[in-house]
Amino acid sequence: MGKTPFLLHFLFFFFSSALSILGLGVRVRSPAAVAREDVKSANYSGHDHGRKDAGAGKKTITVLNGVSKDGIEEKYMVDRELGRGEFGVTYLCIDRDTRELLACKSISKRKLRTAVDVDDVRREVAIMKHLPKNSSIVSLKEACEDENAVHLVMELCEGGELFDRIVARGHYTERAAAAVTRTIVEVVQLCHKHGVIHRDLKPENFLFANKKENSPLKAIDFGLSIFFKPGEESLFLVFGCYLTRELIYV
Repeated sequence: MGKTPFLLHFLFFFFSSALSILGLGVRVRSPAAVAREDVKSANYSGHDHGRKDAGAGKKTITVLNGVSKDGIEEKYMVDRELGRGEFGVTYLCIDRDTRELLACKSISKRKLRTAVDVDDVRREVAIMKHLPKNSSIVSLKEACEDENAVHLVMELCEGGELFDRIVARGHYTERAAAAVTRTIVEVVQLCHKHGVIHRDLKPENFLFANKKENSPLKAIDFGLSIFFKPGEESLFLVFGCYLTRELIYV
C-alpha cells in the first residue's frame, strides 16, 4: 500500500505530460504566464530584496539558521525580474566577485503568514541542499536571509520553460517527447532514491539550461516537496491542467 501513492503520482504525471508534449492533452494557458501578467501588488512593488518593510517597527522572523544575514546586494548585484510565483520572485543576479550570472529567488517574509509557510521554506532549502548535484536538477549555490526576505541563489537557466518550448513548437515528435520524458522520469527516480517527493511536477517547473535544441533540462521549484521514508503513506498532488480528457471526465 505504501508504494501506491507514488505509483499513481508517477502514472498521472507521466501520461499527462507525454500527451501535452505530443499536443494531444488539454491545452491551457501556463499558470506562470498568467501570474506574470498580473498587475504587481503592493507587496511586490519594485525589488523586494532591498526595500525596507513599511512596518519596520514590527519584529521580524528568522527563517533559516546558520546562513548569512547580510543583505543580498552585499554579495550580488540584483537585476531584472525573471519570473514570479505565489511566494517568491526570481531575479537575474550577478556575483560581484566572480561576475557569474545566477538566478535569485527572493521569498518575501510578509508572505510567510503562518508557521506552516515558514516550515515550507525551511524544507525547500533543506531538500535542495540534501539532493546530490545532478545535471537534471537546478543547483543551489547559496541560501541567505535579511530582515525582509529569504534568498535562494541558484544556477541560471536561460533556455526558458519546457511549457513555453512545447507551445512554440506546437508538437513534439515521439522521439523528442521520449527524450524529455526520460529526463523527467530520471529526476523522479533520483528524488525518490534520496527520500524526496517533488509533488509539483509540471512543464513550468522544468527549465532548459540554454536556448539550444539539445539543451539540458532541469527540474526546479521544490517548494511543495517533502521528505519521505520507504513505506510511508503520502499525499500526492495532481494538477487538473495536465489531466487528459479521459481522466477529467471519468
